[in-house]
Amino acid sequence: MRNPFIDVVTNKIFLTTILAWVIAQGIKIATALALTKKFNFKLLLSTGGMPSAHAASVSALAISVGKTAGFSSPVCVAAVIFAFIAMFDAQGVRRQAGAQAATLNKMVEEIYFNKGIRPERLKELLGHTPIEVFAGALLGAVLAFIMFK
Repeated sequence: MRNPFIDVVTNKIFLTTILAWVIAQGIKIATALALTKKFNFKLLLSTGGMPSAHAASVSALAISVGKTAGFSSPVCVAAVIFAFIAMFDAQGVRRQAGAQAATLNKMVEEIYFNKGIRPERLKELLGHTPIEVFAGALLGAVLAFIMFK
């Protein structure tokens, strides 16, 4: 009997999707390293930035499924809808949450300097600009087309 875990982690669609995420996160790490001359390990698992790893992953997933099962298959249609939802959320809701976090952090700094309280800072880089999402989607699409020639 085959091991289902091994079947998943060795699946070409799975590997392409994970590779798209790793490449996108690697670009962020390399860019930060070039700019700051410091390796920032936190960027490996962080959200936000250029390119969008979410968009890269879901576009690689949708195209890989399409190349495997056919672009008119129900599973491909589901993957495409999932990709659009994830990309819309990355540049919409999460981006706005990041903007709100920035505003709240400024308010907290004002309160801290005037009153002496020290609350925890909120993470501001949560979402993506439309160009970051587009770049991530393009990265994932190109990778999927290369992997599924």
